[in-house]
Amino acid sequence: MDANMLNALSNQMADAVERIAKSLVMVNGRPRQPATGIAYAGDFVLTADHVLEREDNLTVQTHDNRVLGAQIVGRDASTDLAVLRVQGLSVPVAAAAAEARVGQIALAVGRPSPDGVMASLGIVSKIGGPVRMGRSSATLERYIQTDATPYPGFSGGALVDATGAAFGLLTTGFGRGAAIVIPMDVALKVAGTLTKQGYVKRGYLGIVSQQVKLSPAQRSDAQEYGLLVVRVEENSPAEKGGLLIGDILLAIEGQPINDADDLIAALQGDRVGKPVAVRVSRGGVAQTLTVVVGQKS
Repeated sequence: MDANMLNALSNQMADAVERIAKSLVMVNGRPRQPATGIAYAGDFVLTADHVLEREDNLTVQTHDNRVLGAQIVGRDASTDLAVLRVQGLSVPVAAAAAEARVGQIALAVGRPSPDGVMASLGIVSKIGGPVRMGRSSATLERYIQTDATPYPGFSGGALVDATGAAFGLLTTGFGRGAAIVIPMDVALKVAGTLTKQGYVKRGYLGIVSQQVKLSPAQRSDAQEYGLLVVRVEENSPAEKGGLLIGDILLAIEGQPINDADDLIAALQGDRVGKPVAVRVSRGGVAQTLTVVVGQKS
């Protein structure tokens, strides 16, 4: 019975790889090492931005050995995601898995060479976020860690569950070769933005700040810290909105700002170019300013 159960599990894992394999393409975007991409809608492929070292003469190779030209629709280095359009792709779209849980069996699957897919077995080790992505101004809402081995060329590949549905997109683009997985719903949201406008808007105020502990009078149940403004850039949105050195930034549009990650998250997306209510403590007195969020170049 034990041998039968092990054999059944083994076959289920192989079936899972077979299911996702048709949705994975080999991406030829750099001279030394091809990478992987996930077909997610029609003629669109989601891949890792860092594997696209050139923008011309991009090709992908499908599971049935067709080599097709690809064009970059949009890319975002901050989240290491890029969208390719591949005319005539005609491969199955990857199914999205239910939200990952720590301890689930997972398979990292990539198509790093013309020989076909490769896979490694592991578990979902950790689910975290929000987290700032390196030195960028982007905050990733959630991420997944796995102990499955990310072989060379796996960036842009998929972490899948036991049915072959994708938990998310693998990337080793954030340093030291460590693999993280961008959850599929997060990746698809970025992909939607890239498809519409080719880039992701990121807002800024134009301040340099440091975290400070609020006095008892300034605190609320949800907030113990704020951001002390130590510099205001000339002609910045902050200067135009009236922020001063020494102000303590408390909230934007009612959203508490405890640290730099909170500030970055509050300025992204639809708020770029729009006026927002910025609550500050100035000389111990709370007041609200109106600042038009700038767009980070």
